[in-house]
Amino acid sequence: MTVPGSPVSPGASKMSSVPWKRLELAALCAYAVVFYSAMVQRSLRLARDYSGKLYGLRAGSIPGRLNVSSDAQWRNFRGNLPILTVVMAAFLIVAKGLRYGCSLKGRGASLVWLILSLIYLCYLHGACVGFILVIAGVNYAIVKLFARYKYCTGIIWSFNLAMLTLNRVYEGYSFSLFGQQLAFLDNYRGTFRWHICFNFVVLRMISFGCDYCWTLSSSHFDHKKHMQKCEVCYSGKTCYFALQEKGLSVDKYTFLTYLCYLTYAPLYIAGPVVSYNAFAAQLDVPQKNYSVGQICCYGLRWILNFLLIEVMTHFFHYNAFVVSRLWRQLAPFEIFIISYGVLFFMWLKFFLIWRYFRFWSLVGGVETPENMPRCINNCPDLESFWKSWHASFNRWLVRYVYIPLGGSRRKLISVWIVFTFVAVWHDLEWKLISWAWLTCLFFVPEIVIKSFSNNFQAKSTLGRFIHRELCVIAGAVTVSSLMVANLVGYVVGPSGIKVLMSRMLHKDALPALGIIFSTFYVGVKLIFHIRDARKT
Repeated sequence: MTVPGSPVSPGASKMSSVPWKRLELAALCAYAVVFYSAMVQRSLRLARDYSGKLYGLRAGSIPGRLNVSSDAQWRNFRGNLPILTVVMAAFLIVAKGLRYGCSLKGRGASLVWLILSLIYLCYLHGACVGFILVIAGVNYAIVKLFARYKYCTGIIWSFNLAMLTLNRVYEGYSFSLFGQQLAFLDNYRGTFRWHICFNFVVLRMISFGCDYCWTLSSSHFDHKKHMQKCEVCYSGKTCYFALQEKGLSVDKYTFLTYLCYLTYAPLYIAGPVVSYNAFAAQLDVPQKNYSVGQICCYGLRWILNFLLIEVMTHFFHYNAFVVSRLWRQLAPFEIFIISYGVLFFMWLKFFLIWRYFRFWSLVGGVETPENMPRCINNCPDLESFWKSWHASFNRWLVRYVYIPLGGSRRKLISVWIVFTFVAVWHDLEWKLISWAWLTCLFFVPEIVIKSFSNNFQAKSTLGRFIHRELCVIAGAVTVSSLMVANLVGYVVGPSGIKVLMSRMLHKDALPALGIIFSTFYVGVKLIFHIRDARKT
């Protein structure tokens, strides 16, 4: 019993709130089960009813089921998975055998990895490897010539953006552009377009240049202070962040290591993106943060997730609706299902592709950031979504774009530049530019609201409840905005916005919109419950 007016103990307050929270959690889980059951049932029915009208369906590996093969990235990755696995395994067996058999470190390991990686690149790109080496050589020369000047990073960025644009405009160039005597080389362009992979090479070239320039101007990384906050470093190991932030000695920025970094086979095609500092540091000392057992479990989880996407593409034909443009014939709630399904497929696709290459990189002794550290359904705001979607690229953007632009001091301006670069880096398409700017349009209000919310301290129980509800509603609005942005970017395109708006804003669509928003509300609340449970 407590005396009126006396403060209630935290334990008593916590105990009194438990039954209410448990009831709420049970109701939320029940709603989620019902919603996903309805969504699965409707998805199966859509796939069955429209199977004769959908494009991109082929005979699948599951008897009696057609498989969606309309996504070129996944189709190519899935089709080349056996040969890719053989190549990666052979590369690492030879590389690790020579590395440990001959006790190679630094320069020796770089040379072995470079030779093996160039053989791999010749298979992929044929004679076009010459373009990569020439551009890489020019970038290296620029870095070394201008590294001690203040405007060096500006020159590096200008050169790489120019290369990124020209590569796309000229579609990887034709050898005949440089003389008819070289035209015969156009018959030996390999099996994979080099200028598509070169987008990642651009990130690495910028990373090398900036890391070298910043090393010359001295590193401001406080490792002792970092160790107090980092469990990995405190345990005696070295985390990825420390590897990235600690400057290397100047003699580590050699042309040999640079080329090895640009072409390292396990990370060449799709990343994850690793900074030059972190990569070069692991040439001497291979990663020790993941044991053999942990890497094996990592690979096993990958296999299970691969089976999941196989089931998804055989039973739910979300992407085929987009390619066939049949979404125009669907009801508003069905359009939402297709959009959500496409977004989840994209997440799972990239999850598998990035984790596949990260697995081989870990086997080779190079740790990289995890690209998909969090499920797409566990992101209640745009900031957490983009920190968890292609996370290694996000770290790269923070280090080489966001912080140099002023960081949090100029956040409202920087976000536009960052997302515009992301769109251009992916491809020179207005669809992606519109997606980027639409995302920024939704991102800016979130930044403003968060700044006010962080300064607000609710003291009473009612105040905390209201604050929590407002945060949940804001999260639901954010998720809705994210869905709209991805609808425009990956489902309907800019040309379909008018049709989509007319369908969604019709009075018959209001019940469906209410269900969709309620679902987002429930989802965000579940995320809050999960995070609260992790804190206790």
